[in-house]
Amino acid sequence: MAVTATVSRAQVSRARGGTLKRQTVTEAAAEAIRERILAGDYAEGESLRQDALAAELGVSRIPIREAFRQLEAEGLVTLHAHRGAVVSALSLDEIAELFDLRALLEPDLLARAIPNMTEGDLAAAERILQSYENALNDADVHAWGEMNSEFHLTLYRPAGRSRSLGMVQSLLGNTDRYTRLQLVLTSGVERARAEHAQLLKLCRQRNAQEAGDLVRRHVHSAGEDLLAFLRQHRPG
Repeated sequence: MAVTATVSRAQVSRARGGTLKRQTVTEAAAEAIRERILAGDYAEGESLRQDALAAELGVSRIPIREAFRQLEAEGLVTLHAHRGAVVSALSLDEIAELFDLRALLEPDLLARAIPNMTEGDLAAAERILQSYENALNDADVHAWGEMNSEFHLTLYRPAGRSRSLGMVQSLLGNTDRYTRLQLVLTSGVERARAEHAQLLKLCRQRNAQEAGDLVRRHVHSAGEDLLAFLRQHRPG
């Protein structure tokens, strides 16, 4: 399968030929593979060939192997003794659990973050929303996922709870490929746009109670719509 690696410009610089230039090669390789998985370039259950990826990214097999371990910890890859690295396939029950965990963690993080938010935090969130809007207008599905996750994480960071934030970041990463699919093929885009704008407004008003309630509904409804979509398109 011919695939072009999509690597975050903020984290990894690449040469014209597609090889990785950054010193932290394992992180760069993990980012490249992660983005292919999230973009749907690699399907659920597909085997990832270590040699082929090393050649495509211009690195040795060692950082690819280490990247696989990192992605396994994130839940995106499963390592098998005889098959090597395989793109993880989440069951409907697992996806429901991930959204349930988000609905528990995110309202608490947001409530703790709001009293600590600065004008700089709010301005950063507003800029992300504008980028999100541009991505929607351009039908840039890759950017939707990035902007959606970064918007939420920007609002939660002032809580100062790095472990909880790390858990939420992992949960967002694990569900991102499914969420992108759902946004493309259902009516979720317009609701996400409206709810994000309202969430930022409530943060500006320092209304932690309503903001927490909204993010809980936002996560629950996204999960329910996603599960309904997946039930129609694949078995659990």
